[in-house]
Amino acid sequence: MNTLCIIPCGNKKIWDKQEDAGPVAASEAYIGTLHRLCAMYAERFFDHWVILSAKHGFLFPDDVVDGPYDVSFSHTHSGVITLDQLTEQVHEKKLDSVPYVVLLTGKKYGPIVEACFPQATVECPLLSYSGIGYMQQALKRAIEQKQPLHSAKRN
Repeated sequence: MNTLCIIPCGNKKIWDKQEDAGPVAASEAYIGTLHRLCAMYAERFFDHWVILSAKHGFLFPDDVVDGPYDVSFSHTHSGVITLDQLTEQVHEKKLDSVPYVVLLTGKKYGPIVEACFPQATVECPLLSYSGIGYMQQALKRAIEQKQPLHSAKRN
């Protein structure tokens, strides 16, 4: 694997609309607009991608999410996955030799991903957009025009 795309999970989850949904694949768990656009972008332009969750860490699209939760990297409490746990997941999921990471999030995820992927060049094509609405527009345009976004290198 030469390139890995990492996308955010998001606050809106399937259980917000279907309380009895039960365990679902990560690709079905997150239903917010930004997440859906990031997933569509990742599917169009990358062979390998994961979802970064503050509770579950790095999730492949077919990994199972058991049920609803409300955990964010913005809040520090016992439910947030630790950097050590994330780093261990990178090794367990055989992502530790990826040389290139494209991160489809705002700036708060950058330091976390860089710490987990010290061997990789991390690029963040959404950093140049000043808000979530502009990020969504850029993702939508890139998908429709079949043209990937240009990236800003973090390291």
